[in-house]
Amino acid sequence: MDDIQHQQMGYDRAATMFAPDGHILQVEYAEKTIRLGSASVGIVCKDAVVIVSDRRKKDSLVVEESANKINEIDDHIICVSAGISSDARVLIDKARLIAQQHRMTYDSEPSTESIVRDIADVKQQFTQYGGARPFGVSMMFGGINGEPVLYTTDITGNYLRYKANAIGENDEKIRKILREKYRKNLTAKEGLKLALEVFKEAQGDDFDIERFDAGILSKGEKGVEIFKLSGKGLL
Repeated sequence: MDDIQHQQMGYDRAATMFAPDGHILQVEYAEKTIRLGSASVGIVCKDAVVIVSDRRKKDSLVVEESANKINEIDDHIICVSAGISSDARVLIDKARLIAQQHRMTYDSEPSTESIVRDIADVKQQFTQYGGARPFGVSMMFGGINGEPVLYTTDITGNYLRYKANAIGENDEKIRKILREKYRKNLTAKEGLKLALEVFKEAQGDDFDIERFDAGILSKGEKGVEIFKLSGKGLL
């Protein structure tokens, strides 16, 4: 056993090095970091994309609005992250810049997938650079490009499109509940209610609606709405 640990020790010193079993240990460590982050749920509805994010319980001295993790990338794209917040901030700024460059160059709005692909490319590059660590953050993008869409990027630079997904703490448990409860053609209000029901089931006695933020990206004139949840009317 000691020999195996001894052999593995040198393989986690760089993101460019494969262990003998085919794993990149720095990438796996980064994936564990994501699961230490607070959870978020994204749901595709018939007329909107809904994202609900857990802020957790904060220090009473912190201004709550400054802890919101849901960000507007463009007037038709929103994003939420789990993991290292400072890593997410850098990638969010990058996504905003890419979106604005596309508008300036082509005089049209970028597709959500093109933004996601560019951010995933940056993440992938940092699994290859010597002397740099992978970005310790998973990002979920909601967008409207004719229809509501939801994408998630992982540490390795892969990305997938989802009907509903969860990132952060207890993500597997939350996804299991989503598989059971998600259905097509939800309205935005129904999607918001479903996200909170899923969190309530996953968190049990720790659930408190006051600790959640929501982002709703709707078709038509409403556009992006990001707000703090409160009250008992949704459940």
